[in-house]
Amino acid sequence: MAVPTAAMGPSALGQSGPSSMAPWCSVSSGPSRYVLGMQELFRGHSKTREFLAHSAKVHSVAWSCDGRRLASGSFDKTASVFLLEKDRLVKENNYRGHGDSVDQLCWHPSNPDLFVTASGDKTIRIWDVRTTKCIATVNTKGENINICWSPDGQTIAVGNKDDVVTFIDAKTHRSKAEEQFKFEVNEISWNNDNNMFFLTNGNGCINILSYPELKPVQSINAHPSNCICIKFDPMGKYFATGSADALVSLWDVDELVCVRCFSRLDWPVRTLSFSHDGKMLASASEDHFIDIAEVETGDKLWEVQCESPTFTVAWHPKRPLLAFACDDKDGKYDSSREAGTVKLFGLPNDS
Repeated sequence: MAVPTAAMGPSALGQSGPSSMAPWCSVSSGPSRYVLGMQELFRGHSKTREFLAHSAKVHSVAWSCDGRRLASGSFDKTASVFLLEKDRLVKENNYRGHGDSVDQLCWHPSNPDLFVTASGDKTIRIWDVRTTKCIATVNTKGENINICWSPDGQTIAVGNKDDVVTFIDAKTHRSKAEEQFKFEVNEISWNNDNNMFFLTNGNGCINILSYPELKPVQSINAHPSNCICIKFDPMGKYFATGSADALVSLWDVDELVCVRCFSRLDWPVRTLSFSHDGKMLASASEDHFIDIAEVETGDKLWEVQCESPTFTVAWHPKRPLLAFACDDKDGKYDSSREAGTVKLFGLPNDS
């Protein structure tokens, strides 16, 4: 049975550590010009600000394609949308309607007004920020935990806890196809060309299907333990996967070979995001920092300090700003109460 990444605990940590992957890991001679330039930028822009978004844990954050808005989905059954204004997020709206936790959300790839939420209430909902209303509710067969929108904008894929992935026509809101898998399906994604569909699974594999035929193309043994998350870089050169073995592996899209791995985290990797230029990769786990690596070398570029496990990270589509959400508690009044905040790193230190 698939488990939402927000629910991954220490028990998910595999027995095989970075040593089993040692041949992949390359060591470079010194920081590149890009790394030095970005480190210089972040020295003056290392501020993180937090913004109240929800009354409970935030599971997912995502930017609209134009970068004007950030959406968040929460255990409190709602989605929130913020406007990015200079160096802060201003809450625009809260979207209610789901009857259970909103586990994941994503925006339309080219329409900055539409986003979709996946919930444990066995529905997905499509929202339009111009009307603040739900424009479609689509019933699905199970409790939904992961969702993605195809790069051509025509299809929404949603995966549930019973390892069924449903492909929904984004215009008619009807199911086009449904696939039941015999393994634990974690995160799902199309490639940038829209002709292949990728799934990460509980056996440490990446399964690749042709699209729209949904015929198996390849299964890659990527990690010795549960393969949790997957992201494609905006340039279409690489994709990255994060695993319960605490490693992030980087893959060449065309060759389907692993080109390097990132091994600075100690806990299961829950979430990944490539920067807009494809040159930085943020990864996060229960470690109390977010690792920012240079993609081409694997070198550490920066780390963002956190006080608790991080569930979701998302680079801004045009700027070196990183949105994220952690399992923070609201210590002022009640140490067990969840803070429900979203955070923004990369702000000027004097802002």
